[in-house]
Formats: sequence, C-alpha cells, structure tokens
Amino acid sequence: MTDGILTADQILAAAQDVLRRYGPAKATVVDVARALGVSHGSVYRHFPSKTALREAVTQRWLDESHAELETVMAAGIPADERLRDWLAALFGAKRKKALDDPELFATYMVLVKEASAVIDRHVAGLIGQLEQIIAAGVARGELAAPDPAVAARAVFQAASTFHNPIHAAEWGRPGIEREFTALCDLILRGLEPRTG
Repeated sequence: MTDGILTADQILAAAQDVLRRYGPAKATVVDVARALGVSHGSVYRHFPSKTALREAVTQRWLDESHAELETVMAAGIPADERLRDWLAALFGAKRKKALDDPELFATYMVLVKEASAVIDRHVAGLIGQLEQIIAAGVARGELAAPDPAVAARAVFQAASTFHNPIHAAEWGRPGIEREFTALCDLILRGLEPRTG
C-alpha cells in the first residue's frame, strides 16, 4: 500500500516482490498494482507497458548488483590492483546473487533475455569502466596496452566465466576461487609494461 503519491521506485520494489512470488511467466502489471493497492492505470502512468516495467526492474537489479564497482572505480590505487579488485567485485556480486537466491536469480535471467537493449547498455558500461582503468594505468606507466578499448573488451571476454550468468552453475564449485586468481594473474601479466 502506498502513502500518498506513487513513485517509480515504489512500483519497482513491488514488481520485484511480485516477480519473486509469481515468477516472470505469471507476474502481471495487475499483480503489481494490487500489491500497491492502486489501479493498474497508476502503474502505467509511470511505465507505459509491461515491457517497460520489466526493463526498469532489470536495470534496477543490475544497478544494485554492481554498486560496488563504483567504489572500486573511485579507489586511488595502482591500476593493476584496481583492475583485480574490479574483476573480483563483479564476480563476487554475480556469484552472491546466484548462490544466495537461485530462484530469484533464475527469474532475473529470464528478464535479462527479454531486455537486450538494457543488457547491451549495461555491458557497454562495464567495458567502459575497464577501459577507464586500463587507460589510466597506461597513462601512469603502470599498464601497457596499445588500445585500451580493445584491451578492455578482451579482459571482459576473458573473464566471462566469472560474470556471465550462463556460467552461474560453476560459481559454487570447489576451486573456482583459485581459477579466478589464476585468470587475474594471467590478465595482469599480459598488461605489464615491457622493459628492455
């Protein structure tokens, strides 16, 4: 039930609860409105379609999942440490979501498949952060990469086992941390400045 003016944030929170309860196949805008104690027209005033609402819920989930990446981006540490921390934060966030609440994670994976534009923007933002880290490291002589944008995409793709949801079933198995550390070591060796 809302107190006064209905906000988009209230709608998104209710939509998350409804998706958790009914799953993506059965959840409707009417269910969201009912949970809020309003008419479905009130929900449509904020989100013009069910698709728009589901995309907004997906964006919110992605933003919440990756909030720690902003902290890593702001850290005033050498680029190699920041790159390792960034990859670890991404892996940790995805793994936590997948292992702590597998049913809700599965629900969001359905939404992610539907929201390709949201996902494309999200991935571009992640690669953009990697590019910033690498470019700053190159500028300070801490990393070497002829084209930081190409290097960022390569790092993102190389680490896909540790962030792409299609690999979620692997994230709880023994040895995954050791494999993650080995990959980070390999990536950082590849980006080390060459001497002599």
